[in-house]
Amino acid sequence: MPTLPIPSAISMQGKRVLVTGAASGIGKATAIVLAELGAELVLCDLSAMDATRDEVQSRGATCATAQGDLTDGAFMASLFAGERLHAVAHCAGILMGRPWNEDANWNARFHRMMDVNVRVPLELAFAATEHMAAHGGGHIVLVGSVAGKTGGTSLSTPPDYSASKGAVHALVKWMSRNAVGRGVMVNAVAPGPVQTAMTRNSNMGPTLPLGRMGQPEELAWPIAFLCSSAASYMSGAILDVNGGAFVG
Repeated sequence: MPTLPIPSAISMQGKRVLVTGAASGIGKATAIVLAELGAELVLCDLSAMDATRDEVQSRGATCATAQGDLTDGAFMASLFAGERLHAVAHCAGILMGRPWNEDANWNARFHRMMDVNVRVPLELAFAATEHMAAHGGGHIVLVGSVAGKTGGTSLSTPPDYSASKGAVHALVKWMSRNAVGRGVMVNAVAPGPVQTAMTRNSNMGPTLPLGRMGQPEELAWPIAFLCSSAASYMSGAILDVNGGAFVG
């Protein structure tokens, strides 16, 4: 039986990690946590990432940025054309808050949601698997949602968002079946309501078990764990990080 290196603490020293959605929210917090753990980072977002880059570099981490649209296949392919990536934390996604049945552009909105929240993580995870398998393995972490398990934390949760995140959970299981035998571990976190720009108008905090919404850093640490060798025997898991909002 092989002897496996079991870390005494989570470390990302010597590991290169791609973080998408890095300009803000969970992606930004994840990049900062990974920097604190010693990772070399590639930050990706549609928006400018100057603030995240500065925070990462202030922690002594090496950092590159790739600004672009992940729905563009050529841009996505470019992310895996360089040196080895040991992990990918895909935190990018969208939530359209306007009530779906009042949205005159519902059809276009639905397809946009599925494009960004379902097609992109599938193609990203597939490209990452091919890249990592050729370099000895790695870790892929996607971001689902408690809404993908429960249909939403409130009556205002849009059905297209819930459906897209349920699809992410299914994709994690499918990708794991196809990747784990090649040394690539595929997992996800399923956040409850988190205090980000997406949820800035939410007042559900007092109704939650802890009496508050989560903070991005409270998702970043579990994501970092799943990016690390501490999760060397985990694949196909959807890790609930919701402050007790859903137990099942």
